[in-house]
Amino acid sequence: MSVIYRFPYDSPVRYLPLAYLLPYDLISRFPTLRRLPRSMGALNASPEWGEVILSQQFFSEITDAVASLVFPHFGFGGWKEHYTGYSPVWRLSYALPLWAKGVEKVGEWGVQTLFRLPADYIIPFPDPEKVRELMKLVVAQTIEEQGWGPMLEVVREMPCDEDFEKWDTNVRKDFLRKWYHTRSKRVQIVSLEECMEDEDSNIHSLPDPKGDFTEQVESEDFCQRFKATLSQKDMAILELRVEGYTLEEIADRLGYKTHSAVVKRMEAIKKRFLRYEQESGR
Repeated sequence: MSVIYRFPYDSPVRYLPLAYLLPYDLISRFPTLRRLPRSMGALNASPEWGEVILSQQFFSEITDAVASLVFPHFGFGGWKEHYTGYSPVWRLSYALPLWAKGVEKVGEWGVQTLFRLPADYIIPFPDPEKVRELMKLVVAQTIEEQGWGPMLEVVREMPCDEDFEKWDTNVRKDFLRKWYHTRSKRVQIVSLEECMEDEDSNIHSLPDPKGDFTEQVESEDFCQRFKATLSQKDMAILELRVEGYTLEEIADRLGYKTHSAVVKRMEAIKKRFLRYEQESGR
């Protein structure tokens, strides 16, 4: 006959299985969690550990650790450490009761399962990839059950300055670019020529066509027809330059090994524009 262990609903004991779900590289960051005995026999033999599991330190560490596992699966850039406690997604990642329930439901790993293990069984550290896949399923299921989908879309489309730590990170740079391009009433319009020419590249050394190049590309219809001839990747390069990304950032976002490859593509785009301009009789 199986034994059912019962604990108060808000008891930290219910989060003990999550501690044994943490991969070694993650649990090693938390002094209390990394000292947990790896068997139920050793855990039960020490009254000290009963007090530790009920302590605020245990609760704080397991909450931080599980939030680190959960956050990446919401589909937002960077790590949870790049966001402040004001961010709705940061707060959701700390909804520990939901993640404990989800792991028990999806992974069949809860308090009852843990306490039924043989007393001398040494609980191994899990495979990080398997943990990642489990948490991905848990987060997806929780989002669906809680109806968070529409809210997450709004948060993704309308981030706030208070959501981000004041660090020089890529996620904050992306946010600031979007913020000032979409919310400012004084957005600067960048011409195709300004987009393609750069002081740090050799693009500006290419010969310009006769006449004023800027005036030749002012026609919106003409520009749009030219852009339609570009490949998807060249178009992405052009748009990122318009948005103010550096050549290094463009290379990183589009998977180029070095920014020199982006320079070459920009040179090719400009040459193509000159040829297109001539063929169009402009």
